[in-house]
Amino acid sequence: MRTLALVLLVGALAAGCSDSAGPAGTRADRGRVARGPVPVVTRVVVASRLEDQVEALGTTRANEAIDITAKTGNTITAIRFREGSAVARGAVLVEMDGAEARAGLGAAEAAVAESRSQFHRSRELFATKALSAAQLEQIEATLKANESRVASARARLDDTIIRAPFAGRTGLRRISPGSLVAPGAVITTLDDLRTLKLDFTLPEAFLGAVRTGLVIEANSIAWPERVFHGRVASVDSRVDPVTRSFTARALLPNADDALKPGMLLTVRLQGPATQVLMIPEGALVPEQGELFVFVVHQDQAEKRRVTLRSRQAGTVAIASGLAVGERLVVEGTLRLRQGSKVQEAAPAPL
Repeated sequence: MRTLALVLLVGALAAGCSDSAGPAGTRADRGRVARGPVPVVTRVVVASRLEDQVEALGTTRANEAIDITAKTGNTITAIRFREGSAVARGAVLVEMDGAEARAGLGAAEAAVAESRSQFHRSRELFATKALSAAQLEQIEATLKANESRVASARARLDDTIIRAPFAGRTGLRRISPGSLVAPGAVITTLDDLRTLKLDFTLPEAFLGAVRTGLVIEANSIAWPERVFHGRVASVDSRVDPVTRSFTARALLPNADDALKPGMLLTVRLQGPATQVLMIPEGALVPEQGELFVFVVHQDQAEKRRVTLRSRQAGTVAIASGLAVGERLVVEGTLRLRQGSKVQEAAPAPL
């Protein structure tokens, strides 16, 4: 009986060991599966045509803009313009008291007439040797001095009339008839609004894409349904070392005066079309401030750092780090490490 009991105990222990070996073997099997190839979805990297579209904020400026001021202190006698009216080049804007200037011009003209008559008589006397050459030269110098005084008096008289230096639109007037204005005092403003300058800044990354003649579109909050078209006229020769941006200037036709200087506009410009590598945004693996992708090479995952050129809805343009024809992992990147074995599923070109 004692021998039979011992046999039964040994059998029971053997059965228990057999049962526990089953689950242990299953876990080992699962471990071997986990270390096997990782299923991924790949796509072949191809080049695509991309037209860069850039948006920026710009400020409008008049094509020509000045403050109309007085050169000398004087009294306003007449105002010949209306506020906000269009004036032609050379049109009289303001007249000031010119009585003193006219009197000075008259005196100067009388003096030059006398000097001219004396000079003619002196030449006749010099021809008969009754007058020396030195005396003739002195009389001629007096004539030229009096002629200069006439020109100066005429300029002072002209300064009493203020004219428009170019065609444009006047602003609000700051004076009234009878006002005594000081030199440099602003009388009104004059702006050429037929064409407006639109200055906007862009990051230096777009310096190569912006060129003279490039078409731009602009929108204003004042005219939400309207699109204004223009062209880039010039690009600043310097890049701001602080903001790493540069300024470009476009010209906008403004025949109907819809735009005014100082307005804020949203600018859109289309860059030249280029061939770039476009990949799904989901293929990017961010890590410590950098971006990586996984490329399949001989059934192994290769981790590759990339730099971006631009972003669009759901896709990104790659500036460096990839080449045409490589197989890019677009699904399954979370389970990959450098050198991981992969098993491709449903590969397809972009």
